[in-house]
Amino acid sequence: MPKISIKGTVLPASAIRKLVPFADEAKERGIKIHHLNIGQPDVHTPQEAIEVLKHADMQVVSYTNSAGNLSYRKKLVEYYKRHDIYLSVEDIIVTNGGSEALLFAFMACLNEGDEILIPEPFYTNYNSFAIQTNTVIKTIPSSIDNGFALPPIADFEKALTPKTKAIMVCNPNNPTGYLYSKEEIEQLGAMAKKHDLFLFADEVYREFCYDGLKHFSVLRLDGINDNVVLVDSVSKRYSACGARVGCIISRNKEVMGAAMRMAQARLCPPYFGQIFAEAAVDTPNSYLKEVNEEYTRRRKVLVDCVNAIPGCKCPTPKGAFYTIVELPVDDSDKFCKWLLTDFNYKGETVMLAPATGFYSNPEKGKHQARITYCLCEEDIKAATTCLAEALKVYPGRTK
Repeated sequence: MPKISIKGTVLPASAIRKLVPFADEAKERGIKIHHLNIGQPDVHTPQEAIEVLKHADMQVVSYTNSAGNLSYRKKLVEYYKRHDIYLSVEDIIVTNGGSEALLFAFMACLNEGDEILIPEPFYTNYNSFAIQTNTVIKTIPSSIDNGFALPPIADFEKALTPKTKAIMVCNPNNPTGYLYSKEEIEQLGAMAKKHDLFLFADEVYREFCYDGLKHFSVLRLDGINDNVVLVDSVSKRYSACGARVGCIISRNKEVMGAAMRMAQARLCPPYFGQIFAEAAVDTPNSYLKEVNEEYTRRRKVLVDCVNAIPGCKCPTPKGAFYTIVELPVDDSDKFCKWLLTDFNYKGETVMLAPATGFYSNPEKGKHQARITYCLCEEDIKAATTCLAEALKVYPGRTK
């Protein structure tokens, strides 16, 4: 039998989805699973956008423009203007989700062996994009003790090598929920300018900021237009993960020219997804306000419940709908699997994402897990009750 590629061999399984087979088996046994492992919102998708999609006037489901429908890109220009970000349609290419936008960014800007500096822990799938493009992620550790704030810029400077080509930040952050301040983003921008680096920003959680805090986009930085590459998506903003519509944005014409050639090679972004996404841009602010208030309540329930469990530590996230929690366990991979294979409390259990996959060195995440608060308050309480009961009887409890 012929061997598969080296990339196919070394590409890691998703830290978020790798335990799905065990969850499926538990469900077959009649166990109810509370999914705190995946950022799948349960809030309703804007019905106005769904209705537009349902009643779209079409005779043929045709290819769309490789850059995305012009009418949708014009709508996006207006959307970003509402956030004090001023673009032209040429600065935007619509993609098959934010994942394709990230892949385009890596491929357009980085050569084999180039290094990207990323605060750690970081979104697990960045590893996959680095492997696919033969690039190298170098991490700058952040700490749960200060809620995973941006590490000192001096730490980024120490990590620089002749191969460093980019800095990357997810803001608000997945998996930590940290919201980087305007001052922190400006520090990264200044470093990118000083060393002539690309500054990649994953801003798909822009709308999810709490406690009166405001999001500051890298696209609002002065003097580094050619350095900045933004990735965005409709998945979380409109509770539309299955639409698979994102975009890559840059004012750097060479970057966008390269991304366009890649976009042509994959033909076009989704026909139906773009109809939905274009209509979703008109979603009233009242929807986003309602969703924000709902997540604010859920966040409090989750943080309070987890911190009430002996041995657990849960910082209060400032954005997105995730947090990294510290658990009194010997091995988070083993514990998270055990929850699905060997434990239930009154016929229920909880599914978490072990944090090992969010670190360059899995040992750093051995006592942590990523938890989302995408579930309703009642289910979050039930899930954290399961977690508390599980920790009472888990054989590998450490304290």
